[in-house]
Amino acid sequence: MIQLKNIDKYYDAKFQRTFVLKGVNLDIEQGEFVSIMGPSGAGKSTLLNIIGFLDEPSQGEYLFLGDPANQLKEKQKVQYHRSHIGFIFQAFHLIDEMNVYENIETPLVYRGVKSKERKAMVADMLDRFNMVAKKDLFPSQLSGGQQQLVAIARAIVGSPKLLLADEPTGNLHSEQGEMIMKLLKKLNDEGMTIIQVTHSKENAQYGNRIITLKDGYVKEEN
Repeated sequence: MIQLKNIDKYYDAKFQRTFVLKGVNLDIEQGEFVSIMGPSGAGKSTLLNIIGFLDEPSQGEYLFLGDPANQLKEKQKVQYHRSHIGFIFQAFHLIDEMNVYENIETPLVYRGVKSKERKAMVADMLDRFNMVAKKDLFPSQLSGGQQQLVAIARAIVGSPKLLLADEPTGNLHSEQGEMIMKLLKKLNDEGMTIIQVTHSKENAQYGNRIITLKDGYVKEEN
């Protein structure tokens, strides 16, 4: 599903090139649950953003479903993003002007899902995350943990082929965190490919493979 070949990501300043990723080679099969670990600044989020078409490598080749990502037009990338990829961001990225219901519904609108179908899918998410009573509230009226739950519901509402999760339980208390990890495991068991970035060894164990990044290099795979 995903093939990364000699991926570099760097930024050039006046007389210096700073590498965020260096020579990353990685194959991820459909249906895998991969955990990416490593210290802060190791390049974990950058790697996730490249996989999710939110950033581009400086060098190297990225194949998604057999297609070379660097040859895809912007429109095709947007299409892939809408139809195949769900993204749980560390910083939520909820739309302030939309209430909980509308935030969760947004990816379905972009995908052209019919209104009746959308209602049923959003209702299922609100129910699953115990947020029916909060559906008319706006992000500013929610706690960090509640915003995280809305962001997760939005990412999975359309059952994407690939779910990218950057610290998915970072703002949740342990009980909520465990609920989310079990939900991700269930989605993976149902066939969703999941790549999560995490600092938690416990959460990493939910994956069937752990990749450790250090200083932009893939250090080890378990």
